[in-house]
Amino acid sequence: MKDPHTENITWISPQSLIRLRDSASQLPLDKGKIHARQGGAYLSSFKGRGMEFDESRLYLPGDDIRNMDWRVTARTGNPHSKVFREERERPVLVWLDLNAAMFFATRGSFKAVVASRIAALLAWSATANNDRFGGLIFSADQHIECRPRRGKAAALDFIGKCCQHSAWQQITDSRQSTRNMTASIARLRKVSRPGSLIFMLSDFREMDAQAFSHLANISRHSDVILIQIVDPIEIDLPASGSYRVTDGRRIQQVNAANKKRRSQYHAQFEQRLHTLQRFCRQHRIFHLLISTQGDTLQQLQQGLGIHADIKTRVQSAAHIVNR
Repeated sequence: MKDPHTENITWISPQSLIRLRDSASQLPLDKGKIHARQGGAYLSSFKGRGMEFDESRLYLPGDDIRNMDWRVTARTGNPHSKVFREERERPVLVWLDLNAAMFFATRGSFKAVVASRIAALLAWSATANNDRFGGLIFSADQHIECRPRRGKAAALDFIGKCCQHSAWQQITDSRQSTRNMTASIARLRKVSRPGSLIFMLSDFREMDAQAFSHLANISRHSDVILIQIVDPIEIDLPASGSYRVTDGRRIQQVNAANKKRRSQYHAQFEQRLHTLQRFCRQHRIFHLLISTQGDTLQQLQQGLGIHADIKTRVQSAAHIVNR
């Protein structure tokens, strides 16, 4: 039986993820309200929903030549342009990593817990925005897919499958992480449709060249947001002391008092981070860094450039008072 005192720290329950529905109102996924930090460098709005062909009409000065309808132009002898309209609903997909490395934290909550809470917030926000929501949840031992659907049932289905995933019951083999991560991104590439809004939740430590290639292809037709979850100790070692660390198989002693070692350790993290951010800039992928320590919702709002307006804050306060 799981220790109730460690809920939302080392494990998650469906009830706690369902309760996040109220908080999701502070995380709107509307096109005009989000200005995410793209590739860690600058702010940019989401593309929004995909575009569907509506009709052809006579060419007007200023029309994009790439939208010329050459077939109608050839048939009529007059230049025509294609007119597109925004799709009424947009698929929102969450790609959730529950590999062994995600079950770690020195402060706050396990990365897997933080990722699951973010996934639930996104599910409820997509539902409130009348978007179709689905996702992929994977570890070394189990891969689960939720087909995009509209309505509360889609969010509840994802939450149920997330909390029942086998990764919460047993520690998987970390040596399989790279292989299954690449396979899961390849699967995401197959199931995502143009115009999708895709959130990828992971620490991205096990990305290989093939995984990056699949991700680059996905980004060509969809908005992709990489939410990288890190623990403070992954960025910097403690100022002093000797620490014993283990991955479940091997044990190693780390001397954090050595300034040179601490500097090298931090430089390694910075190099991995810059490599990921550079890739994101090249392929117009959004990148957010979320810590296991601190308020998850506030970090998301800040990273996505969302500022709750006065009306939202008043409604949230009133809801808390009336509960």
